[in-house]
Amino acid sequence: MNMKEILYQLFDYQYLSREQAREVLFTIVKGDVPETQIASLITSFLMRSISVDEILGFRDALLEMRVQVDLTDYDPLDIVGTGGDGKNTFNISTTACFVVAGAGYPVVKHGNYGATSISGASNVIESLGVRFTTDRDQLRRSLDACGLAYLHAPLFSPALKAVAPVRKSLGVRNFFNVLGPLVNPVQPRHQMLGVYNLAMSRLYSYIYQAENKRFSIVHSLDGYDEISLTDRFKVVSNRGEQLFSPSDLGFDAIPQEALYGGDTPEEASQIFRRVLAAEGTEAQMNAVLANAAFGIQTIEQQKPIGECLEIAKDALYGKKALRTLEKFIEINQELITSDKR
Repeated sequence: MNMKEILYQLFDYQYLSREQAREVLFTIVKGDVPETQIASLITSFLMRSISVDEILGFRDALLEMRVQVDLTDYDPLDIVGTGGDGKNTFNISTTACFVVAGAGYPVVKHGNYGATSISGASNVIESLGVRFTTDRDQLRRSLDACGLAYLHAPLFSPALKAVAPVRKSLGVRNFFNVLGPLVNPVQPRHQMLGVYNLAMSRLYSYIYQAENKRFSIVHSLDGYDEISLTDRFKVVSNRGEQLFSPSDLGFDAIPQEALYGGDTPEEASQIFRRVLAAEGTEAQMNAVLANAAFGIQTIEQQKPIGECLEIAKDALYGKKALRTLEKFIEINQELITSDKR
């Protein structure tokens, strides 16, 4: 593939076919594309909306090249945000995953280091002393012990690893933010996704409906890629579209600064631990509870959101989420111990 021709095509505001998009990522992973051209490719998609065929082509390549791991018998949920909202909140979706798992629902969280924020999901998980793994047996042990397994994206997707330095140096959201939620190696049937604008919501809804997933796509109208409780928020799911206010869940609106994730990954990790110990601020814990509740409803679609919220509260305030975290650390630090034998 001639990458210069692809770039000229994009600079001329032409769209790639699904097969062209697929070939682009294969070419990048082979190491045949200089970083300057990768940066140009990423930048070109900041100038216009990405098409469904382009997204599907990029995803085809990522899934074909992925390290496969079969955890479908757990029928898990993934909760993830696209990132790129520029808000630098603490790790709300990652924290919500532990609340959902604490409530008894299997979670397979797919995440990465922060590219456009101080701390991504992988920064937080790594701060626990956990070593990332692709080992299927270890991931199953983690699910059996605490109901949660973590998949570090670059280990499973070589293309994500290949573009990571360029993404980090650019420091702006890009189409890899869009791809992340679509390429969980397990391809879970249940997916809760936060997006930074409504156009992304429509794109994902189209893709998920075609795949017969149970999904919830959330967006706060003031630009957060999660339920922030700072404003009204929209939820798009198999059941249609709904608009909520924080008061609909019994919460007060939250000032944006109350969700700040800190200036360092260490500060973000401290917030994550405090919230799961039910020792965070009221604003932090309410934001996590709201996201966990809609995660639970993604699985339990017949339950009203009020009942799902009560389940989430019981998991957090009843210390079930904290015990899930403690067991997750114990099981996944055993990997380090066994590697040293």
